[in-house]
Amino acid sequence: MANAEKELRLLPIVTGVFVTILILTPPLDSKFIAVGRFAVPGATLIFPLAFIFNDVLTEVYGYERSRRVIWTGLACQVLAAVSFWLVGRLPGAAFWHNDQAYAAILGIVPRIAVASLLAYFCGEFANSLVLSRMKFNQRGQTGLPQWARFVVSTIAGEAIDSVVFMGVGFAGVLSSRDLLETTAAIYVIKVAYEIVALPVSTRLANWMKRRETFDKLDDPSATDYNPFRLAVTRNE
Repeated sequence: MANAEKELRLLPIVTGVFVTILILTPPLDSKFIAVGRFAVPGATLIFPLAFIFNDVLTEVYGYERSRRVIWTGLACQVLAAVSFWLVGRLPGAAFWHNDQAYAAILGIVPRIAVASLLAYFCGEFANSLVLSRMKFNQRGQTGLPQWARFVVSTIAGEAIDSVVFMGVGFAGVLSSRDLLETTAAIYVIKVAYEIVALPVSTRLANWMKRRETFDKLDDPSATDYNPFRLAVTRNE
């Protein structure tokens, strides 16, 4: 199945949802919440959706279009961070007395910002790459169902994302034990999130394939997996 890119009507909608999740993530990370005896960043409740939508994007539209969306999300995250920082640096109005509250929620901590962007970049591309290659390798096989590549790609992507974010953002700030426990808790929650959402994510992907009459299978010999390239190969 193949259509012109401009006819992929659901792609902009999914891209918009994906970017919204990414922009919400830094403010939500300003609060740690208790999950049992573990403390995890608040964005843990919503950030796994980015991986779920990345699974859907790669499954339906292929790695190269997913790569464009990942870069779009990264650019929007940077724009949001710069905007929050700029407004925070500007002098407040005479009647405004909430600078500290603004800084606590929306203020940019350079180390955390770098950790978030690096974790997102590495984790999302790993997730998309694994799913794309697994889909090609599984073509025509009945032993490994669709949900398997959703789970395996998330296991790989979330592992990289969690380790990079916590390592870059909190190494030396948290004790080694707290760092390991928090990283493990975040990782388990995110992977469990994906598994629980499988009935929805797989059905959404299959519905989108039917709706778009489009189902991209990435041929490794014809797909450019370079994460820094934005072009889509015209091999459809």
